[in-house]
Amino acid sequence: MDSITAYTEEIDDLEEATEELFSQIEGFKFLKNSIAILFTEEETDYPELYRILSDKWDFPIIGCTAMGMFLGKEGYCNMGISVMILTADDCEFASGMTGELNTDNYKAEIKGTYDGLRKTLKSEPKIIISFGGMVTDESHAAGDDLVAALTEAGGGIPVYGAAASDAMSFDNFRIFSNGEITRNGQVMVLISGNIDPKFVCVNSVENKASFSYEITESKGNLVYRLGNGSFLDALKKADMATDKTDVLGDYLLSPFLITMNKGENDMVEVARNLSVLNQENGMGSFLGVMPEGSIISIGILNRSDVQKSVDSAFDRILKDISDSGDKYHTLLCSSCIARFLALAGNTSAEAETYNGRLPEGVSLMGIYGYGEYCPVKGNKTGKEYNMFHNFTFTILAI
Repeated sequence: MDSITAYTEEIDDLEEATEELFSQIEGFKFLKNSIAILFTEEETDYPELYRILSDKWDFPIIGCTAMGMFLGKEGYCNMGISVMILTADDCEFASGMTGELNTDNYKAEIKGTYDGLRKTLKSEPKIIISFGGMVTDESHAAGDDLVAALTEAGGGIPVYGAAASDAMSFDNFRIFSNGEITRNGQVMVLISGNIDPKFVCVNSVENKASFSYEITESKGNLVYRLGNGSFLDALKKADMATDKTDVLGDYLLSPFLITMNKGENDMVEVARNLSVLNQENGMGSFLGVMPEGSIISIGILNRSDVQKSVDSAFDRILKDISDSGDKYHTLLCSSCIARFLALAGNTSAEAETYNGRLPEGVSLMGIYGYGEYCPVKGNKTGKEYNMFHNFTFTILAI
């Protein structure tokens, strides 16, 4: 598989923007099958953008909005449009999107969409690349639920992607599939053929505050009780923000950490964003699931830990590329928006980590999102589990 990226900071004049994109891929050799993954800031007129792109590109275009993006050559980009084109003779791509999802329909919608796409492929898919929405109220499926549904539909194959983001309004994110737009749907790409995906997922939380409780009552992503008291009471005791309902912005730099039991004595530690507080019943709603019996603590996020984690991620993936005989030509990345905030104005810090380190012929494109989908290894068996993450930096190599 081969790939190429293109970028423009222009979003007002889309004729000019697309000309810039087209000029950057001029001379690139398109193989038998192709697909484009596109990230754009929320103010972009996507229907018009798709109309122009699809006049020239006769292959699927999928993607989402992003608060920020990064590329191999340009580094961090806080505005504009970025696109990665994947092309191959020995791989097939099938893409599509669900309708709007909620807690009642997400499993059936995801399975139905997956099954329909699978029928168009000649062989079994080996990975799902997917982008979707986030939890903004109690009717929306949590990130873990979405990843679990994708995993079940795909029979356990790897799932990689992210939750779309916006300029921290938490209301203007959108997901795209050709000419379709959704706010809480799930777009997916199934890839079959000659592909052996590699993954890296690193957590940026190394230190913890003096806050530790057992989750004694929860349901999915909703936490009602910690120890003998309500979730809200525990926050009040720790002098944390509790005076409003929508608290995602207040807690972006305060990751809640839990250790999840995956069976066979395998444990995986994950971080979670707190999103909503219920002032009446003391419940807290998170972007990911919070199982009963888990021990919950609060991490301390800082700039140096964020930078070190990205260094670690690229050390690992570049070694994989080198050990493979340089058969990997594409890196797709996702980073949590909370990590961006922890950089405290040094917005290019993560992108600078790979500057000058990418092998010749390797394309890279990434997104700052409201959550990351990536397989992670258990601490005992080394088995990879598809999971939803917050506060991580992830890389897919294909």
